[in-house]
Amino acid sequence: MNDSVFANVDGEIATVILNAPERLNALNKDSWLRLGDVMESLSANDDLRCIVLRGAGDKAFAAGADIKEFETERANAKLAKIYGELVAKTMSAVATCRHPTVAMIKGACIGGGLEIAACCDIRICGQSSRFGIPIKRLGLVMAHAELDMLLALVGRSRALEILLEGEIFGADKALEMGLVNRVVSDDQVETEAYAAAGRIAEGAPLTARWHKKFALRLMEPEPLSDAERDEGYACFDTADFKAGVDAFVAKKKPKFSGK
Repeated sequence: MNDSVFANVDGEIATVILNAPERLNALNKDSWLRLGDVMESLSANDDLRCIVLRGAGDKAFAAGADIKEFETERANAKLAKIYGELVAKTMSAVATCRHPTVAMIKGACIGGGLEIAACCDIRICGQSSRFGIPIKRLGLVMAHAELDMLLALVGRSRALEILLEGEIFGADKALEMGLVNRVVSDDQVETEAYAAAGRIAEGAPLTARWHKKFALRLMEPEPLSDAERDEGYACFDTADFKAGVDAFVAKKKPKFSGK
């Protein structure tokens, strides 16, 4: 079985693991392919309510690209385009996953690792985590599809600062930039990531999926259609809405069915 990326499902929460600790979870073609397949499969699972993404071990979320592949997989523009289309497809699978995603960041979150984290909904890191996209040192360009999520997350000025200066920086600066949602002590990263996932899983799953869908749609320039605006009120016809209101009135914890 291909285990460069794999998923563990525990009830309503899944964990996706970038599994190459011997190379600090650096991403190769196989990793990108597998990550896209895993995310698409989990997105289709109606029983899930949250997905945590992490790297294997404590040293890195993902320390960029596997440079050894460049001579074979990205030796020229034609090959690089094929590879880039694969990367873009996988990033889209992470960003458009129906379920909320939490990036649990320990250690290095560099290059492609930072791109993946940027596609997640919430990013939680440790105090010693390090960030950056130092591809200027390799003469590489971040293609449009890859740059898009970084721009959406931190804006043009910050994105260009990251790319043009090419510095590796710490967790506090990442928080200031808006790259991460919160910074905790290194020994609390896992605890806080799963606490966040638990809080998400407690909510109505249809609500979470709609909020993700709406937020992504509002990033697009086209005006909303009447049907899309109407979807903003569809929650009032769900069993979860009734369950939530009834539980609130009864001062009980709601039990959501996802219907």
